[in-house]
Amino acid sequence: MSAATPETPKPTPFTTGRPRLHIGQLAIDQLTFEDAVQQIGRLVDLHQGGYVFTANVDHVVLAEDNVQFREAYSRATISVVDGMPIVWASKAMDVTLPERIAGSDLILPLMKLGAERKWRVFLLGAGPGVAAKVAKQVKDTYGVEVVGWDSPMVKTDGGDAQNDPIVAKIREADPHLLFVALGSPKQEVWISQVAGKLGPTVAIGIGAGFDFIAGTAKRAPQWISKAGFEWLYRLVNEPKRLWRRYILNDSRFATILVREFWQRTGGKSE
Repeated sequence: MSAATPETPKPTPFTTGRPRLHIGQLAIDQLTFEDAVQQIGRLVDLHQGGYVFTANVDHVVLAEDNVQFREAYSRATISVVDGMPIVWASKAMDVTLPERIAGSDLILPLMKLGAERKWRVFLLGAGPGVAAKVAKQVKDTYGVEVVGWDSPMVKTDGGDAQNDPIVAKIREADPHLLFVALGSPKQEVWISQVAGKLGPTVAIGIGAGFDFIAGTAKRAPQWISKAGFEWLYRLVNEPKRLWRRYILNDSRFATILVREFWQRTGGKSE
């Protein structure tokens, strides 16, 4: 009688090993910028897949009512903080977040790391020609292998028929790291929908990151970002597109904070 074939051990679930701040419906890892780059690099090198989100005030508000968005975040492998108001609020909570980690700021350090570790990279999203411009720039500057880029019309309600051709193109290129610039909540929902089909590829949502690198959108000066007023800079430069998000939607963040502090100080009713 032949011996039973031993079962292949399942891979150990990835964890940063750091505490998470729970704010509203989201959980955010307690990471410095350097920690975030290292942890994303570790996730990529494990070849287990997964995805990374960068939580800001708008995301906290969106997660209150958008079930798809909230569920996508609940499955994120790594979640970092991309909003100074959240960093400030965390100082009075149980888990303090050390600094803001903007998704757009992660792109170039990860490109540099990708060149060192021989990663293949795919760029998805932004307007026509933008990803191609970014691909050339990072290849020329860092020598990273960009194996593809695309700016498809992506829908999150189209099901497999809509997503499969895009996923097939990504799978054929077989990237280690996929940068997704579709804007929120679309990029987060889409990533969560296709993550199981991307194999070992790690996806990261980076919003307007490609536009900042390509110069097709204005980025706030560093001193404005550090002061926590990048949202105001963007609102002044793109009022028609962003007024509803920053003036109407994000005003709810204060209400969410009051609820969080109330619950943490024992005011939560049984």
